[in-house]
Amino acid sequence: MSDPTDGPRPLVLLAEDDEDVRELAMLALRRTGAEIVAVADGEAAVRAAAERPPRVAVLDVSMPFLDGYEVTRRLRADPATAATRIMLLTARVAEADRARGAEAGADARLDKPFSPSDLARRVTELLEGEGE
Repeated sequence: MSDPTDGPRPLVLLAEDDEDVRELAMLALRRTGAEIVAVADGEAAVRAAAERPPRVAVLDVSMPFLDGYEVTRRLRADPATAATRIMLLTARVAEADRARGAEAGADARLDKPFSPSDLARRVTELLEGEGE
């Protein structure tokens, strides 16, 4: 009987321009057992996803070059990444911002400041096909 943990680990793409927040998120995401690829801006996120489509993408909304909404739209438009589960990290809590994320195609959102354990739990749910 094979061990279900055999085989490749799922890939999580983290796009966050704030280095401190990115480091904190990476520490939290390592708890999920996934392989983590971290980038610092939206263009790098789109390139990284094109090279290796992630199972889950965690995207900051406010990033240089392309914001999280635009990265979400581009991932949804590409057949190779259309099924990627997407979580937006944002300090924008207005209802209009929530609607914008949903319209772009995000599966979930987590408001900043976030608890590392909440981030790990929510990404685990997305990896397992659950979530908002």
